[in-house]
Amino acid sequence: MVDTEEIKSFLDEKVLAYNAPNFIASDPISLPKQFTRKEDIEIAGFIAATISWGQRTAIIKSGNKILSWLNHQPYEFILNGDIDEIPDGAVYRTFNGTDLKYFILALRNIYHNYGGLETVFTEGYQPNKCIKEAIIHFRDVFTSFQDAGRTGKHLANVGKGSSAKRINMYLRWMVRQDKMGVDFGIWRDINCSDLMLPLDVHTSNVGRKLGLIKRKQNDWKAVEEISLKLKEFCPEDPIKYDYALFGLGVFEKF
Repeated sequence: MVDTEEIKSFLDEKVLAYNAPNFIASDPISLPKQFTRKEDIEIAGFIAATISWGQRTAIIKSGNKILSWLNHQPYEFILNGDIDEIPDGAVYRTFNGTDLKYFILALRNIYHNYGGLETVFTEGYQPNKCIKEAIIHFRDVFTSFQDAGRTGKHLANVGKGSSAKRINMYLRWMVRQDKMGVDFGIWRDINCSDLMLPLDVHTSNVGRKLGLIKRKQNDWKAVEEISLKLKEFCPEDPIKYDYALFGLGVFEKF
């Protein structure tokens, strides 16, 4: 497939197929979907996105375990919970109890002193309407209360070229508003048009097969390359194509 209009039409059809509520139950977005309060949604979403690599059923199982430790009140626990109640040891793959406790304290610092997750991301984004700068600013604030140590590997470092798949996915959840019932669209001061593709093995493989990426590495430059291409297809909402690329890779083995 080399014709640009043909690719766009093909992907538009796949967006309609996969941007649908019936896929929520099998996706990590089902974790924040348990909540209605804005702060609960954004905290549960951030935790879900953080552990979103590997098998989705295992991600959801571990995510629910974390939410149970937070008494199914993530915002209240972030503000006032006793982190000593969090067990040490494995949580999900290389993300362990020590990492989770750091995340809770970092989020506590953000909600007590920086106005919350939305404010931090928005402050980084607003000067130049740049998602990369938003992610860099977020990481700086997140780690400002204490050196992250080994936990730092669970925080995307786009300054060093990370594709930041999980953070970009989280931003898609929080920012996109398309009334399809999947993404939340509860953050209003970051533009959908500036979002970047959550590039993973599935979206990158499909992207390369369709000629949307030439770069071989799955790094930030590849994210910029494919996001710019998708913006040609839909300038106001380029990352809706995440559904198409992911669905083609995971469900259709394209």
